[in-house]
Amino acid sequence: MFRSISGRYDRANTVLSAGIHHRWRARAVRASNVRKGDSVLDCATGTGDLAIAFRKAVGDSGRVVGTDFVPEMLEIARVKAPGIEFEVADVTKLPYAERSFDVASISFGIRNVNDPARAIAEMTRVLRPGGRLIVLEFGQPPSRVFGALYDWYRKTVLPRVGGAITGRREAYEYLEASAGVFPCGEDFVRLMRENASFSSIDATPLTCGIAWLYRGVKA
Repeated sequence: MFRSISGRYDRANTVLSAGIHHRWRARAVRASNVRKGDSVLDCATGTGDLAIAFRKAVGDSGRVVGTDFVPEMLEIARVKAPGIEFEVADVTKLPYAERSFDVASISFGIRNVNDPARAIAEMTRVLRPGGRLIVLEFGQPPSRVFGALYDWYRKTVLPRVGGAITGRREAYEYLEASAGVFPCGEDFVRLMRENASFSSIDATPLTCGIAWLYRGVKA
């Protein structure tokens, strides 16, 4: 599915979110407390937008690795950012040693993983003590009124527009459905606590709860 929409994935994201997804990723970078010279692993990197944002933050002395299970997505990412290491990898079986990174991130990808709990455990495994796990994912707005409006948009507009841009409406019907049922807020925080050791976990709703930003500091 992701292979089939890779060529128009960036354009669809920008249109469907009205560009807000760039702001969400900027918030994720700030929340990570990343510094010049840090090492960052961005999982399910897609076409590399979050990895590129991290690359600017760590500077020439830092290192950013972006992984994904869809080679076609990574081909686009390599063209956009030749200075970043992009590798095909499964987030539930990361090919990196323990304590290899200062930050591990995943944006709008963990709900597409067969075993999200395992993904959390793996990303935390490769972090150094004090390292930050950053998860950016869609959620369900807590407000009834706004939630009803967003549900209408998510179920009606998103598949039609996404399908028109990419030619694969069924892909956006899947993305819509998965966003509507994936655990968010305290439910996702509980999933983090149950599968890795963190000294602290923060959960922040973005844009009235359309998206959620999670940060866990490895114990």
